[in-house]
Amino acid sequence: MSALSLKDYRRITVKIGSALLVDRNKGLKRDWLASLADDIGALAANGAEILVVSSGAIALGRTMLGLGRRALKLEESQAAAAVGQIALAGAWAEALGHHDLTSGQILLTLGDTEERRRYLNARATISTLLKMKAVPVINENDTVATSEIRYGDNDRLAARVATMMGADLLVLLSDIDGLYTAPPAIDPNAEFIPVVERITPDIEAMAGAAASELSRGGMRTKLDAGKIATGAGTAMIITAGTRQSPLMAIERGERATLFRPSAHPVKGYKTWIAGQLEPAGRLTVDDGAVKALLSGKSLLPAGVRQVAGNFSRGDTVAILGPDSREIARGLVAYDAADAVRIAGLKTAEIEAVLGYEARSAMIHRDDLVVNGNGFEM
Repeated sequence: MSALSLKDYRRITVKIGSALLVDRNKGLKRDWLASLADDIGALAANGAEILVVSSGAIALGRTMLGLGRRALKLEESQAAAAVGQIALAGAWAEALGHHDLTSGQILLTLGDTEERRRYLNARATISTLLKMKAVPVINENDTVATSEIRYGDNDRLAARVATMMGADLLVLLSDIDGLYTAPPAIDPNAEFIPVVERITPDIEAMAGAAASELSRGGMRTKLDAGKIATGAGTAMIITAGTRQSPLMAIERGERATLFRPSAHPVKGYKTWIAGQLEPAGRLTVDDGAVKALLSGKSLLPAGVRQVAGNFSRGDTVAILGPDSREIARGLVAYDAADAVRIAGLKTAEIEAVLGYEARSAMIHRDDLVVNGNGFEM
């Protein structure tokens, strides 16, 4: 495979993991950050718009506060994030400033991308920064996020940001140089995969679950990010960030895996639906409903066999086929209690059960996105 050229892309989201940016003993890796800023400066000078999703606040704060390697309580992690975020933002401002680039800090919580109004507001703010030739530096707001309301890893956050902003490339800088047929640390015979045309269940099976001590992400989360990104038309690259100037290393032909974007990406409003990270519930449907959805039709109550979750009307729910693979996501027209009552009923039977004139569709096709890959929930 010939070297990939980042110069072919006009809007690029770059995600940096904690272990790349922070040394657990020495703190921030300033020389490495300076080399990455050199790369960003070169791409910006070539006309590209760059968005950065930077982990590292908790890891940096942990080092600055002398908290060692022990497991942290939630409030300790949040305190470490508060300390580390200031230092992290300052370091990015300094590094990018050497290239006459202004950085703008954006701290997001899960609701900022999952709730439609806040999603649009975040998109408008970041768009304005890009118009002003600033580099948005984005991280999860770990000072307030809890296990119940968090992205859980910055790979998926980066994919959500990339699709929200219409980026044509997402680069995940990692401690591994791409995707292999098996985790190379475990299987010495694992083979490198330079290009992934589509993320299939077989591709997902290649992912190991391991992550480093300083980060929350592993190859599994990177493939989850890839499904979000490629489904919305954004190409994705996984490559090693451990080397100096990691973006220009891609240009030099260093090893990297390219995930090609979907030939039929979802756009606009449906991008927001498809990228929802935490569906509020699940609807399991029969084979007839699967065929109807794949042909572009709405989901009717008659095709629903099981309802799970505590959701409200307008929430995003996952639609599972009989084999428990997710086939679609959509905005449900009923709350969970009513959905349970009408599951399996014909449209003409719904009003008698609910006591009011009801909508014919459980999820209308305008509020529904079919997932071409499918994955186990």
